[in-house]
Formats: sequence, C-alpha cells, structure tokens
Amino acid sequence: MSRTAVNRTLLALVGLVLLAGGLLLLAGGLDLNHRWHLGLPSDWTVTDPHHAVLDPADRVRWRGDGWWWPSVFAALGVVALLSLWWLLAQLRTGTADRVAVPAAADVPVRLRGGALAQAVADGAEQIPGVSRARVRILGRARRPRARITLTLAPGAAPGPVLHELAAGPLGDARRTTGVSLPAEARVRVESGSVPRVQ
Repeated sequence: MSRTAVNRTLLALVGLVLLAGGLLLLAGGLDLNHRWHLGLPSDWTVTDPHHAVLDPADRVRWRGDGWWWPSVFAALGVVALLSLWWLLAQLRTGTADRVAVPAAADVPVRLRGGALAQAVADGAEQIPGVSRARVRILGRARRPRARITLTLAPGAAPGPVLHELAAGPLGDARRTTGVSLPAEARVRVESGSVPRVQ
C-alpha cells in the first residue's frame, strides 16, 4: 500500500470516529434519543442532555493523585503535536526543492529542483512530436525522481518520443548532475493519459 493510500485510509478512519463522536454528542445534547427513539442505551450519559459526559465520581476520582492531571495534559499535548505534524505532512507537495549533486570536493553542492525540472522540460519540448512538457522533481534531495507529463502533437508515436526523452533530456540531466534520477513519464494522447515508466 502506498503512502498516499495509507494517509487517506487513516484520515478516513479518524474522520469517521470524530464524526460518530460528534453525532453522538449532538444527539445527546438535542435529546434526539428520546424524541426520535433512536434506541441508544439509556445509561450512556452522552445521550441525556441533563447529564455531563463525565459524572461527578469520575471527575474527582483521580484528584488526589498528583500524577493524573500532568499525565492527561502530557498525553493531550503529544496527540496535538502528532496531529499537527500529520497535517503539515499532508500539506507537503512532495516536490524536491533541492537536489544533492555528488561533488569531488567536501563542499556539498545542491541544485534547485525547479531549475532541473525546467531544464528537462525545455529539452523534452525540443523532441519532435512533443508540443508541451511538464516536469516535477519529487522525493528527497539525495533520492530525487522525475515525474514527466508529455503532450504529443497529433500523429506522434509515443515509443520514439519516450526513447528520445530517455536518451536526450533525461540522459543529459543524469550525466550533468551525477544523479540516477528515476523517471515516470505520462503521455497524453487523445484517448487519455497512459502511464509509461522509464
């Protein structure tokens, strides 16, 4: 399962749990269990609008223990930080801002991912039969990969174009930077988008 699929599955599960909890609290607050005869257990305090979620005994049970409230707040803080980290991870585009270029000297050399993408795109658009090329450099600085979308002119054959792409712009980028740069090319034709892996 890919990282995107895992993220979507986890987000869906968290969303369903939060939605179910919210609907349960809403039903209790509006007394929908009695009005609409939902059949929720009557001993659930969340189903009665006149009761708090925690009864008084539960609220004061751990008051005498000095470790209880610090533990609760620490756990909530960890959950909040993990949630924030997860949110920021979802907002990342996956685009590599920098590409680490192997150098003979000890000084690290980094190339802008956008510049490398533009160079490959410019070279791809010079291939006969290609009317437009869009390139994104994804992954990490030390393990970048290219995602290329080619739009072919009418009548152009994808096979020769992909061969020329691998030998030309991609080969030039690999030789110039010294990076293996695996690539995935998507060729747009009239019938849709057909993925091709180089």
